[in-house]
Amino acid sequence: MSQPGTKGFLDSLFPVARKQEELYIEALTHGSTGRKKDYQRLEFLGDRVLGLVIAEWLYTRFTGEAEGRLSSRLNQLVSGAACADVARKLHIAPHIRLGKQARDDGGADSSNILGDVMESLIGAYYMDAGFEAARDFIHMNWLAKMDGVADAPKHPKSALQEWAAQDNRKTPKYELIDRSGPHHALEFTVRVSVHNVGEVQATANSKQAAEKLAAKKFMEKYT
Repeated sequence: MSQPGTKGFLDSLFPVARKQEELYIEALTHGSTGRKKDYQRLEFLGDRVLGLVIAEWLYTRFTGEAEGRLSSRLNQLVSGAACADVARKLHIAPHIRLGKQARDDGGADSSNILGDVMESLIGAYYMDAGFEAARDFIHMNWLAKMDGVADAPKHPKSALQEWAAQDNRKTPKYELIDRSGPHHALEFTVRVSVHNVGEVQATANSKQAAEKLAAKKFMEKYT
């Protein structure tokens, strides 16, 4: 059974009529419910569908652009933060099925969970309605973000790596120094240091995001 209002929500979210309702309920179900089926398998699939659609879109939109710049754009558009942002704009949070403890702990507003559910819904829609429908859904909901990466800003870790190499400094060193919080809302603290220059710390909801933020903070402080 879906939560109150979920059927109407899904009707408004996906323009192609749904045939396999159970896929969407699975896509909205977090592991904390204890149910046999949760969103993890569909998240795995949706992540790949999203990556392929965005990669194709970038390839055709930015003709002649080098692979490195395309990869920079791709990483921004398929990141957990980007998926969570789209999920918030679509008001998905009230329809996520969470265990009581996870909901009480604020799981419905967790960027990790929102990003995962966004990908799992894409996976469900792909399985139910096919690739073209999934591609149209992604194009519609990622258009503003696609327009926003026109300048393809350099990834902070790449920028820091290049800055260090320019003056023959040692390679930046990243260390995971803390991991805390409940399973559905983990926080990672990373320290980045450059020998004889300095160090900074940053905390985020994934190790990769913490490293990226730490590199950004280091560049702001020391360059």
